[in-house]
Amino acid sequence: MAIFAYIGAALAEIAGCFGFWAWLRLGKSALWLIPATASLCLFAYLLTLVDAAHAGRAYAAYGGVYIVASILWLWVVENTRPDRWDLSGAAICIVGAAIIIWAPRNY
Repeated sequence: MAIFAYIGAALAEIAGCFGFWAWLRLGKSALWLIPATASLCLFAYLLTLVDAAHAGRAYAAYGGVYIVASILWLWVVENTRPDRWDLSGAAICIVGAAIIIWAPRNY
């Protein structure tokens, strides 16, 4: 379940931030802020669905998923193919996120 919450949160956060980017950097209408804000609220809600004992650990693991989703956004939405450095960095981050999520812990 956590991976679906993380993927949904990543898409919602990227879409919300892109709405602000479009308004401030691309000269789009301020109306872009309405769905952007709703998307950022959805992002925050989805992160609360992750079953983790500590919010900081859930957020840290989410960071790796966010990075991979951002590289996919770059490729699919912005039509810019990631280079080997993008892909290598994303792979390292997702390994780090997996360690955080699935490490054995003694609570």
